[in-house]
Amino acid sequence: EYRRFHIEHISSSRAQRRSHHPHPTLQTTTMARHLPPFLLAALALSRASAFTSPNHHGSIPSAAATRRQRRSSSSSLTALSVRRMPIVMPTQEPMVPYRAPGSSYDQFIGLQSRQLRDRKLWIARYIDEEASNSIISSLLYLQSESDKEDIKLYLNIPGANLRPALAIYDALSELKADGCKIATTNVALCAGMGALLAGAGTKGMRYSLPNARYLLQKTGMDVVFRGQATDIALEVKNVKRWNEKINAELSKVTGQPSERIDEDMKRDFYLSSEEAVRYGLIDEVLLPMPNKRQPPTEVVDLGSFMSGEENKFQGERPPPSGQEQQQQNAGMMRTNDDDEPPVGKA
Repeated sequence: EYRRFHIEHISSSRAQRRSHHPHPTLQTTTMARHLPPFLLAALALSRASAFTSPNHHGSIPSAAATRRQRRSSSSSLTALSVRRMPIVMPTQEPMVPYRAPGSSYDQFIGLQSRQLRDRKLWIARYIDEEASNSIISSLLYLQSESDKEDIKLYLNIPGANLRPALAIYDALSELKADGCKIATTNVALCAGMGALLAGAGTKGMRYSLPNARYLLQKTGMDVVFRGQATDIALEVKNVKRWNEKINAELSKVTGQPSERIDEDMKRDFYLSSEEAVRYGLIDEVLLPMPNKRQPPTEVVDLGSFMSGEENKFQGERPPPSGQEQQQQNAGMMRTNDDDEPPVGKA
């Protein structure tokens, strides 16, 4: 009887505790009984999609499989986090030191700005309105700095619009008329209006690298033109008139007759650097000087020092004077180099 009373007391105390502190699972089950059936179905679907994902067989994975999947995902995240980014070249303009006149310290400026201080201008892009404004402003700035010094243009022009390129051509013609000499150098390719700009330099200062090329071609419309047939005919007539004007300018630059230029430019007309010299588009091809190359069969001649003064080098003792030379000679004569002992006098 005591044992039965003890068991009933423990059971009643547990039931009392459950009534005051219900289990969360029991509480959720009790609340779920009062929900409508469609909400119960939605909750069941959301639980399956949010906390578990069926495998390719359609069954729900076990807890052990879920833990293994989490470990593998965490290890993959760790592997991705330690992966190094590839080393790439800087895309910004290189910076070089420059000391302004009258300054006691150097400052870093862009490479193109540094070359512009030396009156060197690079045109290595497709020429549109923005490029034309930048190039013309740089040319006017160099002219304002000094109209007596030369301006050096390095060209690599893959193409150009008609009107912006003609604006640069007019600016170069104006600078030459004011007495400013302009040197042009084709470093890779001058196509279309770029070939005209390469030949627009001062006569005798139009250069090209050995492997550079030129492409002479007619110029078409900058953009697609739409409208009525009459308007399109007017635009085509305008383009033909400008092509005739460009051919006349090329004839003036190269010295070739207009008929030959019209015949050559019916199709794309390519020229190498040597052919461009013979055509009259440029004046000279820049080649390495032969005296800077030493043939392998000849002995290298370092030259002779033809100076009236005696050559002195750092760390070298000066030659002895006449009196010092006599003292050194007398000392050498008194030195006894024999291994025998000295003979004493009787």
